[in-house]
Amino acid sequence: MKQVFLLLLFFKLSIYSQNSVDAFHVKTISFKADTIVSIDDFGTIYYVFNNVFYKKKGNQTITYNNLQLGDVASANVFNPLKINLFYKDFNTAIILDNRLAEIFKIDFNTIQPYKNITHISSGFDNTLWVFNQDSQQLELFNYKNNNTQARTIPIQSKVIDLKSNYNSVWLLSEKYIYEYNYFGNLISKTKNNGYTELFEDNGNLVLKKGNSLYFLKKDRSETIPIDLSNLLINQFFVTNETLYIYQNQKLQQFQLKIN
Repeated sequence: MKQVFLLLLFFKLSIYSQNSVDAFHVKTISFKADTIVSIDDFGTIYYVFNNVFYKKKGNQTITYNNLQLGDVASANVFNPLKINLFYKDFNTAIILDNRLAEIFKIDFNTIQPYKNITHISSGFDNTLWVFNQDSQQLELFNYKNNNTQARTIPIQSKVIDLKSNYNSVWLLSEKYIYEYNYFGNLISKTKNNGYTELFEDNGNLVLKKGNSLYFLKKDRSETIPIDLSNLLINQFFVTNETLYIYQNQKLQQFQLKIN
């Protein structure tokens, strides 16, 4: 009986343990951009070049620019029908439709009470997750109703990054990685062991530390290194277990093998 128990335990551990995540190179293409934001399942590339936001599919390219607002601090295309661009220098967010036509402008300087925003990410419906530096709180802000629908307790360390999907939001601070649901309730809090950037993919996270990437599986607390053979990582993003790394005008695509 004891031998059967040990055999089952070993089998269980072999299923759930993984020393590293393999990344299989798929292809490399030449591409010129300042920042590549995302690539969808249809091959549409969203990127920023010379402070202009681009949407390129095949030979068709459309653009959006608003040079009077300064540099594009971040862009999010989680909902391609409501793309959000954040112009941090002017404390302003722009919502675009799938043709990159402007459908909403949120000037946080004119909102009462005033919001000093450092990071934004997509929410559900007509909402954005925004980090208010003055209150040190993450807020779910409805830009059509002009009100805050949810608010977290204050974050006690500097915020580095923010990513979300329709159900959850992940906030990376210098000390912890926080996960909240769409009511602003804390789901998990994991110590940040030197990570400086994160991307979300179906509830899983890919985190960057130095020149290495790590995979954090949904509902787990331990990260697993991604084997990239010392590849230089200037910029990365992930979608549907496909990892993209951009450097020196080369966009490399990898398929992640996750147990």
